[in-house]
Amino acid sequence: MLDMPRLGSGISLVAREPEMERVRAAVRAAMTGSAAALLVAGDAGVGKTRITEETTTLAADAGMLVLTGRCLDVGENGLPYLAIAEALGGLREGEDADLLADPALAGLLPGSESVPEIEPDRFVPAPPSAAGTRRREQDVGQLRLFEAVYRLLVELAERHGLLLVLEDLHWADGATRSMVSFLLTRLRGRRLLVVATYRTDDLHRRHPFRPLLAELLRLPVVERMDLAPFASADARDFVAKLAEERVSEEVIREVAERSEGNAFFAEELLAAYDDCEEGMPATLVDVLFARTERLSEPTQRVVRVASVAGRRVRHTVLAAVAELPEEQLEQALREAVQHHVLVSEGETYTFRHALLTEAVYNDLLPGERVRLHAGYARVLADAELGRGRAAALAHHSLESHDLPTALAAYIRAAEDADRSNAPAVTLTNLESALKLWDAVDESQRPADVTELDLLTRASWAAGTSGEPERAMAYARSAVDLASERDDPELAAKAMRRLAQALFLVDGKEAEGIEVLHRAWRLVEHRPPSITRAWVQAIYARGLRIDDRPDEAREHAAQAVEAARAVGAGGAEADALTTLALLEEGVGHLSHSKELLTQAMQRAVEVEAITVELRARFSLAVASYEAGMFDDALHTLDAGVTRAESTGMLWSDYGFELWFLQVIARYYSGDWDGSELAADPARRRVSGSFAARLAVGGALVTIGRGRFAEAERLVKELRSDWHLDLQIALYTGAVAAELACWRGRPEEAARWVSEALGWAQRAGGQWRMAGIKLAAFGVAAHADLAHRPANRKDPEAVAAAVAEGEKLATHAHEVAERGIPRSGTLGPEGKAWLARVDAELSRLRGENDPALWQAAVEAFGYGAVYEQAVCRRRRAEALLGADRRDEAAEELHKADEVAGKLGAKPLSDALRALARRARIPLDGMLAARDTVDPLTPREKSVLTLVASGRTNREVGEELFISEKTVSVHLSRVMAKLGATRRAEAVAIAYDRDLL
Repeated sequence: MLDMPRLGSGISLVAREPEMERVRAAVRAAMTGSAAALLVAGDAGVGKTRITEETTTLAADAGMLVLTGRCLDVGENGLPYLAIAEALGGLREGEDADLLADPALAGLLPGSESVPEIEPDRFVPAPPSAAGTRRREQDVGQLRLFEAVYRLLVELAERHGLLLVLEDLHWADGATRSMVSFLLTRLRGRRLLVVATYRTDDLHRRHPFRPLLAELLRLPVVERMDLAPFASADARDFVAKLAEERVSEEVIREVAERSEGNAFFAEELLAAYDDCEEGMPATLVDVLFARTERLSEPTQRVVRVASVAGRRVRHTVLAAVAELPEEQLEQALREAVQHHVLVSEGETYTFRHALLTEAVYNDLLPGERVRLHAGYARVLADAELGRGRAAALAHHSLESHDLPTALAAYIRAAEDADRSNAPAVTLTNLESALKLWDAVDESQRPADVTELDLLTRASWAAGTSGEPERAMAYARSAVDLASERDDPELAAKAMRRLAQALFLVDGKEAEGIEVLHRAWRLVEHRPPSITRAWVQAIYARGLRIDDRPDEAREHAAQAVEAARAVGAGGAEADALTTLALLEEGVGHLSHSKELLTQAMQRAVEVEAITVELRARFSLAVASYEAGMFDDALHTLDAGVTRAESTGMLWSDYGFELWFLQVIARYYSGDWDGSELAADPARRRVSGSFAARLAVGGALVTIGRGRFAEAERLVKELRSDWHLDLQIALYTGAVAAELACWRGRPEEAARWVSEALGWAQRAGGQWRMAGIKLAAFGVAAHADLAHRPANRKDPEAVAAAVAEGEKLATHAHEVAERGIPRSGTLGPEGKAWLARVDAELSRLRGENDPALWQAAVEAFGYGAVYEQAVCRRRRAEALLGADRRDEAAEELHKADEVAGKLGAKPLSDALRALARRARIPLDGMLAARDTVDPLTPREKSVLTLVASGRTNREVGEELFISEKTVSVHLSRVMAKLGATRRAEAVAIAYDRDLL
């Protein structure tokens, strides 16, 4: 009989070489800056922890910092962010402790000071996006916490390289799941490896981890690694190494077969082996009990007490509940540790495996279980409630049927979760409290909390947890309850919350505005108050969205005055912003910007960060759409810096500022700045934010000729069109531009048609972006109509002209029927409409220089690249009209811009046109180290041949006969010593003649 067999962790790794090779590759990649995540999946006991231990050793040997955190089976009501807090807690005593000083991390780590709430209405309903897509409400505190943890991990990865291990992710609470999603979608391009484990046998169909798992596995940086049980031979090898030649081959074979390849089961079977008549235990539960039953009675009692606490228990708490003399308790604990039932970790004891915890706890008698839970509740109630204690007290009180204590503890746990910026955990605790409310006598309920308070807070928590339907349901219940009381302000406040929740659900906008109207009627004639000011401010915002500008203006102005009377700075700034947007809508841009500046300053004074970012974004958009790029970029740069410094960069308005910064820098000609803002290392995150940022960055990618990269990107983005209409419109435009530059007009036309069709189905056919899309579509059809292969096909030309004319008509309809922010078409819209008209003239074969001049002038508001593109087309039109000097001037101006921007495709097109017209551009006629043997005409012919044109197509392009082309090619091949056309092209490239 084996008295104390070795654990699997004490022997060399068995049969996991393929898995470890993947781990080694991931560690190497992480150290070179390719962040990755491995999700290690397998049944309980299959060896997931051993894989993480081996990974930890590899990472440490490679010089990486290793942080480890574990999730515990404490349900959705437990301590939020437990695994993250445990992992970061390891930094307290090391050289990186300075990184924990970020105030946003307070509440996450034990001993930290709580973050003061920065504004009364911290939870802010998300605005409609620029494309009309609604987003979830956001908890400012949670966003700041996520951003702070993100910055911390990035800094650690930069300093050392980082391995973050998260064990038992299937037990993660809702807040931890949200943070894991946030981090894994944003850490590409870092020296970081995340290894997380989860149990596959626990994932039933409705398990809360399943949606996160599906989301993570779609990320390019995430890999799933399934740990299968050992094969028969490997299982025998594992058992043999455990037994160390102290048992017979027959026992090894029997243990291996009975374990079914499960490493933990094999360990326990071997530990339970006895050569008595009964043989080995029949089931895993019997096996586990075989280990605990070998313990002395006092030790078994201590183990039973420990199981009620969960997998981990503090020594002081265990001692208080066990009620044993200290010496006897220590002796029992030492025995439990020696027999590998418990593991000592500082001031806590942990069951060696979760299966042991479950087996011992499930074997408790009902009365014994209730008594022990009551013991834990008593100890926790008498102790000072630190982080996580309220949640534990609620759990133990409920299990011991002490409902009044459980109710109060759930409410306290919700407050703790709220301070930890964990809305999902806040919600589950509030829901538990609401379930108990009616079961607890009124005299035993907390005196400082009402059911209405719980319903309202549950609505906020649901909204910020991404569950708008539940937010709406709780808000309705709150309105019903408030309506029963004779307190108009209380009812109005509940209605305001309901309206905000309704705005999150598609098709509920009209009901939301009606609810706000009812709320306003309740407080309209009451004295000024903070509630009254906020109700009217949000009512004004709703009226503006509902296209009732006169009523919205009246209420916004009144809300400003009411807010000032009671010092409600957030409501004042919000109403000022709404008023400014209404002024912009009637063309009063100067007054609008004055109001927005006031709103921004007021929001800064009261630290209403979300209202402040709304004002900053509105001010930036007003300047951008007026073509005032310098003003817009000044506001955008300051806004992005502010959002980043407050941890709000990934909030709705924070991101809108960031995205517009990328676009504005592109159009103003600061392409390096645009690429820097759309940093690829931060671009590839999941969701609509990521897709929009990626497509914004694609503008420079295409402009600088990185076509392969751009093509991969637009193909990836096609699957994201459903996330936000703006993604479809932007992707359609950049994909069409890409196809035009690559000489694929059919593909360009298809992208335009697909994007416009998508917009129509989504109800966005009159959005201003349709004008730009139509311009690319008309350009594509013009290229098709004038393609040499189609010139002798009247039907193909007529079809291209007809399709292009339809798109031009659509562009003008958008200009007439669309509703710009300022009420009238701005400089950008007018410029793209001018290009549509110019492209239409090219499509029809007229190519009117005057129309191209109008487009050049229209883009003169600051869009330097688009202006240069139009100059190129105007030069073509002028050459066709035999106005060579004017064409040369346009070519020189466009070439100067292309050179400054690094716009290679445009530069190549300009120089090709200049060579055909024999117009020298700067640098074209620079002296060569060798004499150029080719005449300009021969070079023009060879250039077209290099692009894949036939002799006939070359002749049509250069207005010479096919026979003359053949003569030129014969001379070229003779001069270069080539025998074939392709060889001549290759030699010319080698000699830098092309």
